[in-house]
Amino acid sequence: MVVGLAIHGGAGGDGPWKGPTDLDPQRIACMQSVLTTVGSMLQDGIDALEAVTIAVEMLENEPLFNAGIGSVIAADGSVTMDASIMRGSDAAAGSVVNVKRIRHPIRAAKMVLDNNWPVMLNGAAADNFAIKNGVEEVSQEWLTTDLRQAQWKKWKDAKSRPGSTDEDDEAILDHDGEGMGTVGAVAIDSKGVLAAATSTGGMTGKPDGRIGDTPIIGAGTWADNRVAVSCTGVGEAFIRTCAAHEVATRVKAGDSLADACGNMLDMVAPLGGRGGVIAVDSKGNIAIPFQTMLMYRGYWKNGEVMTGIGPDLSSH
Repeated sequence: MVVGLAIHGGAGGDGPWKGPTDLDPQRIACMQSVLTTVGSMLQDGIDALEAVTIAVEMLENEPLFNAGIGSVIAADGSVTMDASIMRGSDAAAGSVVNVKRIRHPIRAAKMVLDNNWPVMLNGAAADNFAIKNGVEEVSQEWLTTDLRQAQWKKWKDAKSRPGSTDEDDEAILDHDGEGMGTVGAVAIDSKGVLAAATSTGGMTGKPDGRIGDTPIIGAGTWADNRVAVSCTGVGEAFIRTCAAHEVATRVKAGDSLADACGNMLDMVAPLGGRGGVIAVDSKGNIAIPFQTMLMYRGYWKNGEVMTGIGPDLSSH
């Protein structure tokens, strides 16, 4: 049985990629660490659900990705985070929305899944459930980084649209674009079970109460017996098209994995939803296409690790 893992750290920006910023080597190093660590765990027999949970937890631990510590700051100055996870073999799913007091939203989402009912928990109730079940409690100050503070101040001073400064590494727009800094993982394990997980801090300056596609099963995250999918992009368009589930529908109808992902992105684009997607199918095929300037992405398959930001992938 082929085992495999793919991850993303968000997509965004317009025009040609200008090359890596000073902060990108740290992001690449994090992705390589995730892929080699969790890839070898998959080889050793870990199940797909735990694999994607650990992969996303590691991405949540990297302050330069928009999930967990380093999540972007909402209009009201707070950090609110969303996450969801799904297992393909039995359609088990878990989701948390607008959590503020935990280190790992994806672990909370997995605990919701493990609890069987309900599928989604919101706000303070989700935080309380997670903390009661052992997810590490943290403060808003701990979650907030200097980079995100600078991006938020720049957004506020410019009275800009939500998300406009999300990829601004120096808070001096070198990666201008809509806010799309989600993280995600998809995996197939040695038993052929597929799983997907997605986590985000949303977009800088998002209005109070806004929910994107990340915590919505079928929009940002999907897994069934054929395919596991995690999306990144402007969430509203992915919600309106049930984007992650759309990939599964197209695979079921006979599309190749690459075609299914590409066709979904083409469907989302006219609604203002340019972004990217990672997916793995039951044969172990991996697809990681995107329509934006860049997407932080990589995969592990049979011991080979590939990562990329702009148009090209490099092996490690």
